[in-house]
Amino acid sequence: MNQSIKSLLLCSIGFLMASGIAAAQVEKNSDLYKTLKQQDSILFDIGFNKCDIEKSAEIICDDLEFYHDKGGVTNSKEEFVKTMKNGICSNTNTTKVYRFLVEESLEVFPMYNNGELYGALQTGKHFFSTNEDMTYDKSDNYALFSHLWIIEENEWKLKRVLSYNHTSKEKSEN
Repeated sequence: MNQSIKSLLLCSIGFLMASGIAAAQVEKNSDLYKTLKQQDSILFDIGFNKCDIEKSAEIICDDLEFYHDKGGVTNSKEEFVKTMKNGICSNTNTTKVYRFLVEESLEVFPMYNNGELYGALQTGKHFFSTNEDMTYDKSDNYALFSHLWIIEENEWKLKRVLSYNHTSKEKSEN
């Protein structure tokens, strides 16, 4: 590759990074990372694990879209809350399932519009167990997730969810 093309390529990459167009994952000690990790905790530790569904519903957009590779599509916050109440958090559910975040897997990518932060993509891995004290190294039931968070009326709200690759570690390591 000739020198002028290399220079142009490097300048273009520098411009994209400086303008925020090619933003990378934020540092784990950043305010944005900590804020969205806290939102994850409200959604799962409080909403899913403790079944305080109303508390987690407060951080969900009314027009939530949730795409699950095993459970299909949920098209609203109302439908999501109803599914939680009638499923995992039902009084008739005799086997409680808990969700655990694989801490080191969590990543947050900011999203800007004309230089202004309007949202972020949060990705990671989580695992599930009926044992409240389960650790990832002992679990065989995990999945990947991608959450699109947006700022709505100065609050972070969950807008879109992809939950996929639900599998066991044994299957994926072979």
